[in-house]
Amino acid sequence: MVMLCIYKCVLCTMRKQLLQQSRLSTYSSVYRVNEGDIKGKLEQLHGGSIDLRKDQNGIATMTINHPERMNAFSGTMMLDFRDKVEELEHWTNGKGLILRGANNTFCSGSDLRAVKAILNPEDGLKMCMFMQNTLTRLLRLPLISIALVQGKALGGGAEVATACDFRLMTSGSEIRFVHKLVGLVPGWGGATRLIKLIGYRNALKLLSSAQRVDPAMGLNIGLIDEILVSSNEEGSLQEAHNWLNQYVRGSSQVIRAIKNVVVSGRELSQEESLKNEKIIFGTLWGSPGNLKALAQGIKYK
Repeated sequence: MVMLCIYKCVLCTMRKQLLQQSRLSTYSSVYRVNEGDIKGKLEQLHGGSIDLRKDQNGIATMTINHPERMNAFSGTMMLDFRDKVEELEHWTNGKGLILRGANNTFCSGSDLRAVKAILNPEDGLKMCMFMQNTLTRLLRLPLISIALVQGKALGGGAEVATACDFRLMTSGSEIRFVHKLVGLVPGWGGATRLIKLIGYRNALKLLSSAQRVDPAMGLNIGLIDEILVSSNEEGSLQEAHNWLNQYVRGSSQVIRAIKNVVVSGRELSQEESLKNEKIIFGTLWGSPGNLKALAQGIKYK
Protein backbone atom coordinates (compact mmCIF):
# COMPACT_ATOMS: atom_id res chain seq x y z
CA MET A 1 0.00 0.00 0.00
CA VAL A 2 2.83 2.37 0.89
CA MET A 3 4.64 1.56 -2.37
CA LEU A 4 1.46 2.25 -4.34
CA CYS A 5 1.07 5.66 -2.67
CA ILE A 6 4.70 6.51 -3.43
CA TYR A 7 4.22 5.41 -7.03
CA LYS A 8 1.11 7.59 -7.39
CA CYS A 9 2.96 10.61 -6.01
CA VAL A 10 5.88 10.11 -8.38
CA LEU A 11 3.55 9.60 -11.35
CA CYS A 12 1.54 12.70 -10.45
CA THR A 13 4.71 14.78 -10.23
CA MET A 14 5.97 13.41 -13.53
CA ARG A 15 2.68 14.15 -15.29
CA LYS A 16 2.75 17.74 -14.04
CA GLN A 17 6.32 18.17 -15.29
CA LEU A 18 5.52 16.76 -18.71
CA LEU A 19 2.38 18.89 -19.06
CA GLN A 20 4.29 21.97 -18.03
CA GLN A 21 6.97 21.23 -20.63
CA SER A 22 4.38 20.65 -23.36
CA ARG A 23 2.64 23.95 -22.59
CA LEU A 24 5.82 26.00 -22.84
CA SER A 25 5.87 28.15 -25.93
CA THR A 26 8.68 27.14 -28.24
CA TYR A 27 9.28 30.74 -29.17
CA SER A 28 8.40 32.88 -26.15
CA SER A 29 11.95 32.99 -24.83
CA VAL A 30 13.55 33.50 -28.25
CA TYR A 31 11.18 35.71 -30.20
CA ARG A 32 9.34 37.34 -27.27
CA VAL A 33 6.08 36.93 -29.16
CA ASN A 34 2.91 36.84 -27.10
CA GLU A 35 0.05 34.80 -28.57
CA GLY A 36 -2.33 37.52 -27.41
CA ASP A 37 -0.73 39.91 -29.91
CA ILE A 38 -2.17 38.00 -32.87
CA LYS A 39 -5.18 36.31 -31.26
CA GLY A 40 -7.43 39.35 -31.65
CA LYS A 41 -6.83 39.54 -35.38
CA LEU A 42 -7.21 35.81 -35.92
CA GLU A 43 -10.58 35.91 -34.13
CA GLN A 44 -11.88 38.27 -36.81
CA LEU A 45 -11.03 35.93 -39.70
CA HIS A 46 -13.89 33.45 -39.67
CA GLY A 47 -14.56 30.23 -41.56
CA GLY A 48 -14.35 26.47 -41.15
CA SER A 49 -13.72 24.45 -38.02
CA ILE A 50 -11.41 21.91 -36.43
CA ASP A 51 -13.47 18.90 -35.36
CA LEU A 52 -12.23 16.48 -32.72
CA ARG A 53 -13.69 13.09 -31.84
CA LYS A 54 -12.22 10.85 -29.15
CA ASP A 55 -13.22 7.19 -28.94
CA GLN A 56 -13.17 4.83 -25.97
CA ASN A 57 -10.20 2.92 -27.38
CA GLY A 58 -7.94 5.93 -26.92
CA ILE A 59 -7.77 7.03 -30.57
CA ALA A 60 -8.82 10.55 -31.52
CA THR A 61 -9.72 11.80 -34.99
CA MET A 62 -9.10 15.47 -35.75
CA THR A 63 -10.64 16.83 -38.95
CA ILE A 64 -9.60 20.03 -40.71
CA ASN A 65 -13.01 21.15 -41.96
CA HIS A 66 -13.19 24.00 -44.45
CA PRO A 67 -14.05 22.23 -47.72
CA GLU A 68 -15.11 25.34 -49.66
CA ARG A 69 -11.52 26.61 -49.26
CA MET A 70 -9.79 23.22 -49.75
CA ASN A 71 -9.57 22.99 -45.95
CA ALA A 72 -7.35 26.06 -45.73
CA PHE A 73 -6.86 27.52 -42.25
CA SER A 74 -8.85 30.63 -41.44
CA GLY A 75 -7.87 32.69 -38.40
CA THR A 76 -10.49 31.10 -36.15
CA MET A 77 -9.38 27.65 -37.33
CA MET A 78 -5.81 28.41 -36.24
CA LEU A 79 -7.09 29.29 -32.78
CA ASP A 80 -9.37 26.24 -32.71
CA PHE A 81 -6.49 24.02 -33.82
CA ARG A 82 -4.36 25.27 -30.93
CA ASP A 83 -7.22 24.64 -28.48
CA LYS A 84 -7.77 21.10 -29.77
CA VAL A 85 -4.07 20.28 -29.43
CA GLU A 86 -4.15 21.57 -25.88
CA GLU A 87 -7.19 19.40 -25.16
CA LEU A 88 -5.28 16.36 -26.39
CA GLU A 89 -2.34 17.26 -24.14
CA HIS A 90 -4.68 16.74 -21.18
CA TRP A 91 -6.33 13.54 -22.51
CA THR A 92 -4.76 11.03 -20.13
CA ASN A 93 -6.56 8.06 -21.70
CA GLY A 94 -5.38 8.94 -25.18
CA LYS A 95 -2.99 6.76 -27.17
CA GLY A 96 -3.31 7.75 -30.82
CA LEU A 97 -4.41 10.52 -33.17
CA ILE A 98 -5.50 10.54 -36.81
CA LEU A 99 -5.33 13.97 -38.45
CA ARG A 100 -7.30 14.30 -41.67
CA GLY A 101 -9.14 16.76 -43.90
CA ALA A 102 -12.81 16.85 -44.77
CA ASN A 103 -14.19 15.84 -48.17
CA ASN A 104 -11.16 13.90 -49.42
CA THR A 105 -8.80 16.87 -49.22
CA PHE A 106 -6.13 17.19 -46.54
CA CYS A 107 -5.28 20.90 -46.32
CA SER A 108 -4.15 23.72 -48.61
CA GLY A 109 -2.42 25.83 -45.98
CA SER A 110 -3.59 29.31 -45.04
CA ASP A 111 -6.85 30.79 -46.30
CA LEU A 112 -5.79 33.57 -48.69
CA ARG A 113 -8.41 35.85 -47.18
CA ALA A 114 -6.66 35.53 -43.83
CA VAL A 115 -3.27 36.04 -45.47
CA LYS A 116 -4.38 39.29 -47.12
CA ALA A 117 -5.86 40.56 -43.85
CA ILE A 118 -2.53 40.23 -42.02
CA LEU A 119 -0.18 40.94 -44.90
CA ASN A 120 2.14 43.29 -43.00
CA PRO A 121 5.43 41.59 -41.97
CA GLU A 122 4.89 42.06 -38.22
CA ASP A 123 1.52 40.32 -38.15
CA GLY A 124 2.74 37.70 -40.61
CA LEU A 125 5.59 36.78 -38.28
CA LYS A 126 3.23 36.56 -35.30
CA MET A 127 0.84 34.28 -37.21
CA CYS A 128 3.78 32.20 -38.39
CA MET A 129 5.10 31.70 -34.88
CA PHE A 130 1.62 30.97 -33.52
CA MET A 131 1.24 28.08 -35.97
CA GLN A 132 4.84 26.95 -35.54
CA ASN A 133 4.27 26.68 -31.81
CA THR A 134 0.98 24.81 -32.25
CA LEU A 135 2.51 22.29 -34.67
CA THR A 136 5.47 21.75 -32.38
CA ARG A 137 3.03 20.94 -29.57
CA LEU A 138 1.21 18.58 -31.95
CA LEU A 139 4.44 16.72 -32.69
CA ARG A 140 5.26 16.51 -28.97
CA LEU A 141 1.86 15.13 -27.97
CA PRO A 142 2.13 11.95 -25.87
CA LEU A 143 0.03 10.25 -28.57
CA ILE A 144 1.19 8.34 -31.62
CA SER A 145 -0.11 10.47 -34.48
CA ILE A 146 -0.65 9.90 -38.19
CA ALA A 147 -1.57 12.32 -40.96
CA LEU A 148 -4.09 10.73 -43.29
CA VAL A 149 -3.37 12.49 -46.59
CA GLN A 150 -6.23 12.30 -49.07
CA GLY A 151 -6.32 14.64 -52.03
CA LYS A 152 -3.95 17.58 -51.71
CA ALA A 153 -1.64 18.65 -48.89
CA LEU A 154 -0.28 21.96 -50.17
CA GLY A 155 1.97 24.60 -48.64
CA GLY A 156 1.06 24.93 -44.99
CA GLY A 157 -0.97 21.73 -45.36
CA ALA A 158 2.23 19.88 -46.28
CA GLU A 159 3.84 21.41 -43.19
CA VAL A 160 0.97 20.20 -41.01
CA ALA A 161 1.48 16.66 -42.34
CA THR A 162 5.12 16.72 -41.22
CA ALA A 163 4.01 17.52 -37.65
CA CYS A 164 2.63 13.98 -37.20
CA ASP A 165 4.69 10.91 -36.34
CA PHE A 166 3.61 9.04 -39.48
CA ARG A 167 1.98 9.86 -42.82
CA LEU A 168 -0.37 7.64 -44.83
CA MET A 169 -1.47 8.53 -48.37
CA THR A 170 -4.31 7.36 -50.54
CA SER A 171 -3.96 6.70 -54.26
CA GLY A 172 -4.05 9.90 -56.31
CA SER A 173 -3.13 12.16 -53.40
CA GLU A 174 -0.16 14.52 -53.29
CA ILE A 175 2.04 16.46 -50.90
CA ARG A 176 3.54 19.63 -52.32
CA PHE A 177 5.58 22.40 -50.72
CA VAL A 178 4.42 25.25 -52.97
CA HIS A 179 5.90 28.06 -50.87
CA LYS A 180 8.45 29.03 -53.53
CA LEU A 181 5.68 29.70 -56.05
CA VAL A 182 4.22 32.42 -53.83
CA GLY A 183 7.58 33.91 -52.89
CA LEU A 184 7.89 32.30 -49.47
CA VAL A 185 9.61 29.53 -47.54
CA PRO A 186 7.92 27.28 -44.98
CA GLY A 187 7.29 29.17 -41.75
CA TRP A 188 5.31 26.73 -39.64
CA GLY A 189 8.39 24.56 -38.96
CA GLY A 190 7.86 22.41 -42.04
CA ALA A 191 11.36 22.79 -43.47
CA THR A 192 13.03 21.85 -40.20
CA ARG A 193 10.84 18.79 -39.78
CA LEU A 194 11.20 17.83 -43.47
CA ILE A 195 15.00 17.73 -43.23
CA LYS A 196 14.76 15.39 -40.24
CA LEU A 197 12.32 13.16 -42.13
CA ILE A 198 13.96 12.83 -45.55
CA GLY A 199 17.42 14.39 -45.22
CA TYR A 200 19.03 17.60 -46.43
CA ARG A 201 19.32 16.78 -50.14
CA ASN A 202 15.79 15.49 -50.63
CA ALA A 203 14.34 18.38 -48.62
CA LEU A 204 16.26 20.90 -50.72
CA LYS A 205 14.95 19.29 -53.91
CA LEU A 206 11.31 19.40 -52.77
CA LEU A 207 11.45 22.98 -51.49
CA SER A 208 13.38 24.44 -54.43
CA SER A 209 11.36 22.67 -57.12
CA ALA A 210 7.87 22.74 -55.54
CA GLN A 211 7.62 19.19 -56.92
CA ARG A 212 4.47 17.16 -56.48
CA VAL A 213 5.09 14.15 -54.24
CA ASP A 214 2.79 11.27 -55.14
CA PRO A 215 2.39 8.21 -52.89
CA ALA A 216 5.07 6.17 -54.67
CA MET A 217 7.66 8.94 -54.47
CA GLY A 218 6.70 9.71 -50.87
CA LEU A 219 7.26 6.09 -49.91
CA ASN A 220 10.56 5.97 -51.79
CA ILE A 221 12.10 9.02 -50.07
CA GLY A 222 10.70 8.17 -46.63
CA LEU A 223 8.18 10.99 -46.40
CA ILE A 224 5.26 8.60 -46.01
CA ASP A 225 4.92 5.25 -44.30
CA GLU A 226 2.10 3.48 -46.14
CA ILE A 227 -0.02 3.74 -49.30
CA LEU A 228 -3.62 2.92 -48.48
CA VAL A 229 -5.85 0.82 -50.71
CA SER A 230 -9.10 2.70 -50.12
CA SER A 231 -9.66 6.13 -51.64
CA ASN A 232 -13.05 6.96 -50.15
CA GLU A 233 -13.26 8.73 -46.80
CA GLU A 234 -14.83 5.95 -44.77
CA GLY A 235 -12.63 3.19 -46.14
CA SER A 236 -9.35 5.07 -45.82
CA LEU A 237 -10.20 6.21 -42.29
CA GLN A 238 -10.85 2.60 -41.29
CA GLU A 239 -7.54 1.58 -42.88
CA ALA A 240 -5.79 4.32 -40.94
CA HIS A 241 -7.36 3.06 -37.70
CA ASN A 242 -6.23 -0.47 -38.46
CA TRP A 243 -2.70 0.72 -39.25
CA LEU A 244 -2.48 2.78 -36.07
CA ASN A 245 -3.88 0.00 -33.88
CA GLN A 246 -0.72 -2.09 -34.30
CA TYR A 247 1.22 0.63 -32.42
CA VAL A 248 -1.27 1.60 -29.72
CA ARG A 249 -2.16 -1.79 -28.29
CA GLY A 250 -1.75 -1.88 -24.52
CA SER A 251 -2.22 0.64 -21.74
CA SER A 252 -2.30 4.35 -22.46
CA GLN A 253 0.28 4.87 -19.72
CA VAL A 254 2.87 2.75 -21.52
CA ILE A 255 2.11 4.10 -25.01
CA ARG A 256 2.37 7.68 -23.79
CA ALA A 257 5.61 6.88 -21.96
CA ILE A 258 7.09 5.38 -25.14
CA LYS A 259 6.17 8.47 -27.13
CA ASN A 260 7.70 10.72 -24.48
CA VAL A 261 11.06 8.93 -24.38
CA VAL A 262 11.25 9.01 -28.19
CA VAL A 263 10.44 12.75 -28.29
CA SER A 264 13.07 13.51 -25.65
CA GLY A 265 15.62 11.41 -27.56
CA ARG A 266 14.92 13.40 -30.71
CA GLU A 267 14.92 16.88 -29.21
CA LEU A 268 17.15 16.87 -26.13
CA SER A 269 20.86 16.40 -25.66
CA GLN A 270 21.92 12.84 -24.90
CA GLU A 271 22.51 13.67 -21.25
CA GLU A 272 19.11 15.29 -20.79
CA SER A 273 17.39 12.55 -22.78
CA LEU A 274 18.95 9.86 -20.58
CA LYS A 275 17.75 11.68 -17.47
CA ASN A 276 14.24 11.95 -18.87
CA GLU A 277 14.22 8.28 -19.88
CA LYS A 278 15.22 7.31 -16.34
CA ILE A 279 12.42 9.41 -14.84
CA ILE A 280 9.78 7.96 -17.16
CA PHE A 281 11.07 4.43 -16.53
CA GLY A 282 10.65 5.09 -12.81
CA THR A 283 6.98 5.92 -13.26
CA LEU A 284 6.38 2.50 -14.83
CA TRP A 285 8.60 0.21 -12.73
CA GLY A 286 6.46 -1.52 -10.12
CA SER A 287 3.31 0.18 -11.39
CA PRO A 288 0.00 -1.74 -11.40
CA GLY A 289 0.35 -2.36 -15.15
CA ASN A 290 3.91 -3.64 -14.75
CA LEU A 291 2.95 -5.92 -11.85
CA LYS A 292 -0.10 -7.22 -13.68
CA ALA A 293 1.97 -8.08 -16.78
CA LEU A 294 4.53 -9.93 -14.66
CA ALA A 295 1.81 -11.81 -12.77
CA GLN A 296 0.28 -12.99 -16.05
CA GLY A 297 3.62 -14.51 -17.05
CA ILE A 298 3.66 -12.90 -20.48
CA LYS A 299 5.82 -14.80 -22.95
CA TYR A 300 7.54 -13.27 -25.95
CA LYS A 301 6.71 -14.99 -29.21
